[in-house]
Amino acid sequence: MTITAHAETAGASAASFAEQAYLTVRDRLIMLEIKPGDPINDTALAAELGVGRTPVREALKRLEVDHLVVSYPRRGTFATIVDITELADVSEIREQLEPLAARRAARDASPAIRAKLRETADRIESLSEPLDQRELMRYDITVHRLIYEAAGNPHLTDTLIRYDNLATRIWCLVLDKVPSVAGHVKEHADLLRAIADGDEEAAGRMALEHVTSFETTIRQAL
Repeated sequence: MTITAHAETAGASAASFAEQAYLTVRDRLIMLEIKPGDPINDTALAAELGVGRTPVREALKRLEVDHLVVSYPRRGTFATIVDITELADVSEIREQLEPLAARRAARDASPAIRAKLRETADRIESLSEPLDQRELMRYDITVHRLIYEAAGNPHLTDTLIRYDNLATRIWCLVLDKVPSVAGHVKEHADLLRAIADGDEEAAGRMALEHVTSFETTIRQAL
C-alpha cells in the first residue's frame, strides 16, 4: 500500500505521513537500496511517496539522528557511508543489549506475542534453498524487531533498532562476499522458541551467540 492509499483509508494525520516516510526511507537506507553516499532529493522523494515535502524533511531529520543520512549546508542531504571500522563498536553494544532484550522477552512476552514467535520460527524453518540473500536479510530484520517488541521496553527497542539498522547496513555491504546468510537467519528459530517457552537463560545465551557469529562472519568476509 502506498503512503497516499494508506492515508485515504486510515485518515492519517501529517504526523503519520512523516512516520511512514521515515519508515520507508529508513528501510531503503539499511538495505542499501539507497546507496551509501547517494544524494537524497526531498522534492523527488516526496513526489515518489505521494506526500508533501514537510513530512519528508521531518523524516530526514530523524534519519540524521539515526546516523543513516547526513546534511551539509548548501550541499544537501546524503546517505551516510557505511563505515566498516564501526563494526566492533556496534557489536560491543549489541552484545550487551540483544541478550537483555531476549531475556526480557522470554520473561514478559504476552501469550499473543509468544504465539507469533512460534509462528515465525516455523516459517523460518520452512524456508528452502535457493533463497535470495536480501530477502533473508529482511527476515533477519523482522525477527529482531519482533524480539524487541516482545521485550516490552520502548527505550530498549529504540536503541536496539538503531544499532541493528547499522549492523544490517554492514551485512548488506558484504552480502555478495558471504556464501549464504541462510544459516545465520535460521539460527533465529531456536532463539524464538526459547523466548516463546520462557527460557530466559537459553534466550540470552543464543542472542549473544547470534551477535558474535555476525561479527565473525563479517570479519571473515572482509
